[in-house]
Amino acid sequence: MRRQCELLGLARSSLYYEAAVEPEENQRLMRWIDEQYTRTPFYGSRRMAVVLQQRGWPVNRKRVARLMALMGLEAIYPKRNLSRAAAGHRIYPYLLRGVKIARVGQVWSSDITYIRLRGGFIYLVAVLDWFSRYVLSWRCSNSLEGVFCREALQAAMVHGVPEIFNSDQGSQFTCQEFHAPLLRLGVRVSMDGRGRALDNVFTERLWRSVKYEEVYLNDYAGVAEAERGIGAYFDFYNHTRPHQALGYATPAQIFSGRAAGPLG
Repeated sequence: MRRQCELLGLARSSLYYEAAVEPEENQRLMRWIDEQYTRTPFYGSRRMAVVLQQRGWPVNRKRVARLMALMGLEAIYPKRNLSRAAAGHRIYPYLLRGVKIARVGQVWSSDITYIRLRGGFIYLVAVLDWFSRYVLSWRCSNSLEGVFCREALQAAMVHGVPEIFNSDQGSQFTCQEFHAPLLRLGVRVSMDGRGRALDNVFTERLWRSVKYEEVYLNDYAGVAEAERGIGAYFDFYNHTRPHQALGYATPAQIFSGRAAGPLG
């Protein structure tokens, strides 16, 4: 089975799950919310509900809040009780404020985003090297359980070990199973403040590129098609797409040391 997946270019998980499904009307709402949030990540459920109502959708804030939570979306503004975590989970401080990113492997980060399909949706996680913008690994899942995030971390560490690993405060990243391998290797763990997506700005920029340059241009029929498209896009992003902030080098050139680092 593993060899067949390798030949097809698919993750083995693709064979074992179907896309998560919501009623058709909710799927249409989630598509619109996803696009609006990508443009305006500071919109919370209240403002998102108002805009939807202005566009003729008879929705209330409670419904919008449920869908945004299902999609893993949260407006980027500080909230109270920032240090609370799930039972058995630990929150780490944000270590990157004012830090100059100067070398490959200095900072890696990870984040999760919602990916729409024709008849449902999945979640995508990626691990990114901040200096080079190189996508080290990625995985998809039909749920927000943390296994796919740990698989992505394990795959990323084939490339080495970062000095600092940054993520948000989602339960996928605050659990001991995720951060224990990092701590054993001496990696410093950093976490965004809740509701502060811009603490992880490089990954947020990656998601905008993925959405506008790949996801929104396609209508994935299912999980396997989505994974093929996303995989092809990340290969293009890493090895072919010139990056303005990198002096128009590719992330792979910077990551491998074949080009100068980011400008400035």
